[in-house]
Amino acid sequence: MVKTQTTVREIVRQKLAAFEQLRPEYERCFRFVQEAHGQKRLTICSIAEIVYYLHARWVCDSKGELLSVPHSPKRLDGKRCLELLRDWQINGESAEVIAFLQYRLDTLPFADLTRQIDLAEVSAMNPEIAQRLRNGRRVLLNRGFNLLLALDAIGTLSHEEISSQVRLACERYGHLPKQIKEQLALAESPLFSYVPHQELARYNMLLMNTLTQDIRPIQEADKKAHMDDPPATQDTSQPPLAEFSFPFYQELTSTDHNNVMRHRFYNAVPMSAARS
Repeated sequence: MVKTQTTVREIVRQKLAAFEQLRPEYERCFRFVQEAHGQKRLTICSIAEIVYYLHARWVCDSKGELLSVPHSPKRLDGKRCLELLRDWQINGESAEVIAFLQYRLDTLPFADLTRQIDLAEVSAMNPEIAQRLRNGRRVLLNRGFNLLLALDAIGTLSHEEISSQVRLACERYGHLPKQIKEQLALAESPLFSYVPHQELARYNMLLMNTLTQDIRPIQEADKKAHMDDPPATQDTSQPPLAEFSFPFYQELTSTDHNNVMRHRFYNAVPMSAARS
């Protein structure tokens, strides 16, 4: 058991050290992905930026693997993005890249969202609800515009021009076919294995708190100025990215928590002893 605990601590140490090297690039990629997903309406999108988007999705996925964030379907995007970049260079086919962009950016329920906005406004509900719904619709509109820009970048170039620009961008971001082969192999190593641990969880919480504050910083002076405003004049056009910040990791007493190896730390009382 001591040996196992030592091994886990060593893996956690290696994971944190690896992410510290990746962190500057992750922070840039995280912001770009957020902008592409609607936090910002892009004014231009080139083939190089599409390659960077796929690169950024891979980096964000790598962060989840290194910090052992609980799995979700989106966590498969990193491997898929590497495969897309590899095949785009080798075959020069853009159809699969377009399919991925549509899959990630084109799930836009405008009709349902507009119906909810109309209902909130007609029924005289809390005006903040309608405002938040309108903010959400604006984010979706930005995503739609960003998708069309990406599709336009692909659709206006010839096959040869796309292939040339893809290779240049992949070389710039470190995704040549040989490098992608190594990156896919590294993803199967123990460094990227799922090892839930309190230090990793705490690090991830602090990291995401910092990043979400950077994306939409709150100016204390403006916040104080609006505190005395009547509710009808308060600015709700920029709601917080998250309702609250995650607290520090808190150790729990149940034997089911923080017990990666599922060891039993108690002995059940035999039925015969319980009856006596």
